[in-house]
Amino acid sequence: MGTKQINNYRVKSLVQQTANSIKKDIDKGVYRKNEQLLSINIYSKQYGVSRDTIEKAYIILKQEGYIHSVSGKGYFVIGKPDVRMKVLLLFNKLSSYKKNVYDAIVQTLGDKGRVDLHIHHYNPALLEESIEANLGNYHYYLVMPHFFDNANELEYLNILKRIPAGQLILVDKYLPQLNNVSAVFQDFRNDIYGALNEVTYHLAKYERVAVIFPFNRHHPPEIKDGIAQFCEENQKKFEVVSSVKLDELKKGTVYIVLAEDDLADLIKAVRITGNKLRKDIGIISFNETVFKELLDITVISTDFEEMGRKTAELMLQNKAAVIKNEFKIIIRKSL
Repeated sequence: MGTKQINNYRVKSLVQQTANSIKKDIDKGVYRKNEQLLSINIYSKQYGVSRDTIEKAYIILKQEGYIHSVSGKGYFVIGKPDVRMKVLLLFNKLSSYKKNVYDAIVQTLGDKGRVDLHIHHYNPALLEESIEANLGNYHYYLVMPHFFDNANELEYLNILKRIPAGQLILVDKYLPQLNNVSAVFQDFRNDIYGALNEVTYHLAKYERVAVIFPFNRHHPPEIKDGIAQFCEENQKKFEVVSSVKLDELKKGTVYIVLAEDDLADLIKAVRITGNKLRKDIGIISFNETVFKELLDITVISTDFEEMGRKTAELMLQNKAAVIKNEFKIIIRKSL
């Protein structure tokens, strides 16, 4: 144990002197990583300092990342604090698009930040576990708030409200019910609606728009709402189907596809049935990939790398903002 040299006559408060004394011992290696510190009672008796002073000093050390507490056991040394910004990123799932967001955040932060990744799998309960276990341990909490279709909205809003508003950034989806919270997001309804209006000329030859919306994939329902609005305003039939079936493929239909496996099934079905892309059947796919570019598939997509960069910039600049991410349509030979 280190020798405590606390000068009551210095300007600094006794609490800060106590905290600084312990910090120096941690920095010098007197206290090693994972070593348990003296209990508040023992410290108070051994060094003649009040319990209140010790408790407040431990709180300072905990806030500065030198120590952590374990309920019912006491305080333990973490070591010299990592001065980098600590970020907890909570995705709903793993995918190539999410990887683009993650990579852009990490690259933009550089050596100024450390990003830990958790997955909540659309489950508010898992989100709650991650937040409860890590509240107070990070500077920022980045959350993709996509949940099960039947998730209780009040439940996940209350979970998110436990994070201080200035430390929470919503990524990919905005929740206007949360006040004073930053976000970098897609506007799913208006984005798809606007994209379809940009290509009304190319859609003129199709009488029907069908979105392949697989069950239990938890895609944002606002996508369907935006497509339905476009169809209503442009006198086109609108259908929602859960999968691609050969005997249900309809000429004169443009299919909007959200999932990669459904896109492969649709292309295969078009070929098997002898239909011609751009003439009998049209295809629009969500989210750009090299695969779709090579196959000449029309895509509508946000810029996931830009989403990650903008999110990181908010943290680096310590700035609060609600930013709608860019969304575009790339016309190719499938339309």
